[in-house]
Amino acid sequence: MLAHLRNISKLALPRRLVTQSASYSSSSSFLIDQPEYSFLKELGLERDNPGVYSGQWQGRGPSVTSYDPGTGRPIAKVRQGNVQELEQTIGLAMEAYKQWRQVPAPVRGEIVRQIGDELRKYKEPLGKLVSLEVGKIYSEGQGEVQEFIDICDYAVGLSRIYSGQLINSERADHSILEAWRPLGVVGVISAYNFPNAVFGWNAAIALTTGNSVLWKGAPSTPLVSVATTKIVAEVLRRNNLPPVVTLCQGGTDVGQTLVADKRVNLVSFTGSCQTGRDVGVEVQRRFGKVILELGGNNALIIDESANVKMALDAALFGCIGTSGQRCTTTRRIIVHEKLHDQFVKVLVGKYKQLIPKIGHQLEAQTLVGPVHTQQNVENYKVAIAEAKSLGGTVAFGGNVIQRDGFYVEPTVITGLPHDASVVHRETFAPIVYILKAKNVDQAIEWNNEVEQGLSSAIFTENIGQAFKWIGAKGSDCGIVNINTTTNGAEIGGAFGGEKATGGGRESGSDAWKQYCKRATITVNHSGELACAQGVVFNVE
Repeated sequence: MLAHLRNISKLALPRRLVTQSASYSSSSSFLIDQPEYSFLKELGLERDNPGVYSGQWQGRGPSVTSYDPGTGRPIAKVRQGNVQELEQTIGLAMEAYKQWRQVPAPVRGEIVRQIGDELRKYKEPLGKLVSLEVGKIYSEGQGEVQEFIDICDYAVGLSRIYSGQLINSERADHSILEAWRPLGVVGVISAYNFPNAVFGWNAAIALTTGNSVLWKGAPSTPLVSVATTKIVAEVLRRNNLPPVVTLCQGGTDVGQTLVADKRVNLVSFTGSCQTGRDVGVEVQRRFGKVILELGGNNALIIDESANVKMALDAALFGCIGTSGQRCTTTRRIIVHEKLHDQFVKVLVGKYKQLIPKIGHQLEAQTLVGPVHTQQNVENYKVAIAEAKSLGGTVAFGGNVIQRDGFYVEPTVITGLPHDASVVHRETFAPIVYILKAKNVDQAIEWNNEVEQGLSSAIFTENIGQAFKWIGAKGSDCGIVNINTTTNGAEIGGAFGGEKATGGGRESGSDAWKQYCKRATITVNHSGELACAQGVVFNVE
């Protein structure tokens, strides 16, 4: 396959760089065999799991081990698929689509409703698995599964109301219709940080609009992919349906093949900007469709009139939620110069209060869990060192925490220029750069100068500044919030961003249109042929 697509299977980050101690090397050390992790078996998981589903489970590729980032211990294994299995799975997904597209949309919505109900039954153990495998705290794992449930509810309603339109024709006794029809096979390549919800956003809408779905989950969260697919597959089995949802975990060759295969009509990719650019080019090369949900270097602006207490609370979750590993994480805070020093002082005080709450992601008191891999730790160290070399001051944090697992201190850095290289580079870790601006106009300029354009927010009580922010001279991002965080988007709105974020939209609003092909239909019911624009073409 093409050399420039080498990184597709890696999504946003490389494979886990973990040195296991001898005590963890034996098969008896897998967490799935420990009584306190019995919820894994409630999800139908075993010590060794097949990673390919196309109506039946299989997996003839290499095995990968999933690790708990909170301890570095192995959870269980997944046998990945190979290229031959992927190609077979694509063929079966195509055949399933041919049946599924004929099912009335409200009936498809009923199946999606059942998927949502099945997820409700398994929300607790599935959410715990998300937390365990990703590293996000308990409430965030539960919240991620809730997002999948919510989008299923949304899709049920959508199944009865999504529609085209009737357009007036300039010709007498003619009507112009617009219809939206399914594309075919939708390929979903998801990232590790939201291994359940991103698949859910895509699958619920794609299924409702009549497509089949082929999923390749992140290589470092394969257990979430397997467990989620088992839940969906049970609903399909009960309804005697073909495999309209399929799964193929795999390596680089599997990712390349999926992206390049003409039978996959749409590729929805979530991951890094660099890999997303390669995916977009390859899919366009074969004239396929693509949804790209890539990086974000998101700014929170604090206007002179801001409710500072609320802004501080927003900054705390925006910067530290999911240990800084959301694509919508607050990575820059741009504060009015009159508020800057006091804002930094109070924010650092709040950060200090979090130190006792750093811990394993499944412990009840934890608010800050680990980062996902050792590679995240290395990226964190590189960013801190670069920030210092450029003249930045570490106002808080900046250290790797020495304990089992992958833990770093949430970090606040001040004193850097707004256009410093490290400020303009997205680092998937809990690091925030605080910048001092003269006014909102300057803050907006700095907000817009980075290559990504995902999320942004302003805190202001000035209605003029608020409307400037959401207007043509304001934020150039896809998400433009006022008096709330940059992260934590709801499913009702379309999710996505501009520029190097990729321009794709998922979830709510009219994002469903991306999973359809549009047909413009002119109907002549006059009994006579008439050309548009008054053209006369008559040989008699």
